Amino acid sequence: MRGISTENNANMRNLTMMTDLYQLTMMHGYYRTGKHKEPAVYDMFFRKQGDETNYAVCAGLEQVIELVEHLRFEEDDIQYLRSLNLFSEDFLHMLRDFSFTGDIYAVPEGTVVFPMEPLIRVKAPLCEAQLIETALLNIVNHQTLIATKASRVVYAAAGDSVLEFGLRRAQGPDAGIYGARAAIIGGAASTSNVMTAQMFGAIAAGTQAHSWVMSFPDELSSFRAYAEIYPDKCMLLVDTYDTLQSGVPNAITVFQELRAAGHEPVGIRLDSGDLAYLSKQARRMLDDAGFTKARIFASGDLDEYTIADLKQQGAKIDVWGVGTKLITGYDRPAMGGVYKLAASCVDGEWKPKLKISENVWKITNPGIKKIARLYSNTDDKAIADLIMLDDEEIDEGSPLTIFDPIETWKKMKVSNFHVRYLLQPVFVNGELVYDPPALHDIREYATGEKSTFWDEQLRIKRPHKYKVDLSDKLYNLKKRLLDKNV
Repeated sequence: MRGISTENNANMRNLTMMTDLYQLTMMHGYYRTGKHKEPAVYDMFFRKQGDETNYAVCAGLEQVIELVEHLRFEEDDIQYLRSLNLFSEDFLHMLRDFSFTGDIYAVPEGTVVFPMEPLIRVKAPLCEAQLIETALLNIVNHQTLIATKASRVVYAAAGDSVLEFGLRRAQGPDAGIYGARAAIIGGAASTSNVMTAQMFGAIAAGTQAHSWVMSFPDELSSFRAYAEIYPDKCMLLVDTYDTLQSGVPNAITVFQELRAAGHEPVGIRLDSGDLAYLSKQARRMLDDAGFTKARIFASGDLDEYTIADLKQQGAKIDVWGVGTKLITGYDRPAMGGVYKLAASCVDGEWKPKLKISENVWKITNPGIKKIARLYSNTDDKAIADLIMLDDEEIDEGSPLTIFDPIETWKKMKVSNFHVRYLLQPVFVNGELVYDPPALHDIREYATGEKSTFWDEQLRIKRPHKYKVDLSDKLYNLKKRLLDKNV
């Protein structure tokens, strides 16, 4: 088994202490009451994200694996916890031999997922399942947020290449490194983040800054110097002074010199101004000069909405560089993922658990569950998802009636379909049984995933709602528990 894709244990980190204090106080409470070894099942899922985001692209599983594989308390951790005067000595002694011994099932990274679906299912003794909650949510919430944002940006680019280059605006080193990784999963072709490229085998990309141009006596000499150093990778930034009066003409001069020396330029970059107008004018100038294959790269506070508008205006842009608004999840800076108890086992008997709220989206789905995705046999497009109990199976040879779990009068009969179950085993009895794919393979998988959905479900504004229903058995279980608590 290849294991984590960095293939370098020196890069692995023990994140056991990256937790909320109440996880540890609850663990201590479970220990003192004798409940710490009771098996429990927790689901990690996200709730409705608003009207503009119909789906999410799941990311972060590889780092969850790293978390669980290195789950242990070091001696200095024990000493620190002792200094808090909150924990008994026998509990601290128990932590010395702590490790994860349970099961984890998860949706593979790059999978398109929807609200209320269990992305990760943890079945473990209470203490173990409780401890990993905070770090698991930190990892999956962040990377899924960025992968989803990247997916929307790539969708808006409509086949054009997207470069992630938000490191300098990310909220810290980890957000920059793993955010760039998530952006690649979401469909970005490359990243400016050299460490991410090194760690995960992504493509590193970048050109030059305005400071390069300004450090020379004039624009033309800066372009010539760059072309001399990188004759086969020459992409010139043309908006330092005047894009159309000097930048593009000087670039064309240098491109002609490169061609005369047997090299072809890559293209130009626009970083400011009216990108629709400037790109159309620059495209005309480059074509008239014979550089029809020179690409136009654009950057400057771009996001999916701006890119979609520029595409509609006929902008002649081939590559989109997206930074701040991608790496920070600018318009939605947090993913609403939660981790909730779904079942507990007392005296060998499993009991489904349900959290009740006046907010319908905060009422959880009880029991040990899985996700079935139904696909049409005609066009292989996804029809609907069915959240169901783990012991249920779907007969693909028989018609199936599904219904909205909230607006129950909305029903649909499905026939001529096949089923894929999304949750896959990752840890079984504490042992890793899952081989994490390489980053480029996850990206390809995610691209294929999106192709199974209709454009109406992926569109940037007011997407069509994809059906996520409950099986009859799960719905009836939930209703019984709700009625019991009324």
